[in-house]
Amino acid sequence: MTVAFLEPGFRLCDVALDRATVEALVAALPPTATQSPEGGRRAGARSLLQRCAAVRELARHPSVRAVAEGALGAHCFAVRGLLFDKSPAANWRVAWHQDLAIALQERRAAPGFSGWSEKDGIPHAIPPVAVLERMLAVRVHLDDCGPENGPLLVIPGSHVSGILRRDEIDSLRARGPVVECIVAQGGLLAFRPLLLHASAPATRPSRRRVVHLEFAAGELTGGLEWHCRA
Repeated sequence: MTVAFLEPGFRLCDVALDRATVEALVAALPPTATQSPEGGRRAGARSLLQRCAAVRELARHPSVRAVAEGALGAHCFAVRGLLFDKSPAANWRVAWHQDLAIALQERRAAPGFSGWSEKDGIPHAIPPVAVLERMLAVRVHLDDCGPENGPLLVIPGSHVSGILRRDEIDSLRARGPVVECIVAQGGLLAFRPLLLHASAPATRPSRRRVVHLEFAAGELTGGLEWHCRA
């Protein structure tokens, strides 16, 4: 498996899961159709570490662990699993952003935690930057994702300045460069949560399913606990 350096804030890996493993994972996943907050159809599923044994096993797959441990160390653990299912019926755009919210066991006042929200009944908050700097997202691609499939777009190095204001995001976006993350079926894309990323609608819509796993490398402060760890 070829792995690029993580200094830019992301890694693109060659095929890490064989076709049989991918097909077995697809068969085990829950239905994905959901309604977006805007009222349109947006396909996805949350809480997969709790809901799906196959996703828990995926988080322990040697190729996935190798990438996570390479960035976070041997004691890292998975804290969240999501499924994104872009298709002709659910072909959305995602604006430039950082992944800031984490899922927690309960809501309580704790220094440095802000922006509380609830998603599917699970409390979420924005933690201190130090927590986000010790996290990594690993996306496992269940379908080929080429330039026409609305791939993830990233701005290398944009993860090093903490949480960015909107004007800072706009400035980085204008300067670029922007990299398209082209990934084959069974391949992995890993990136830091603070890395600026986006995606456009597919220009030739087809199935683009991705299991998004988040890993962390430390306990939380203020009496807070990760909603899940695997």
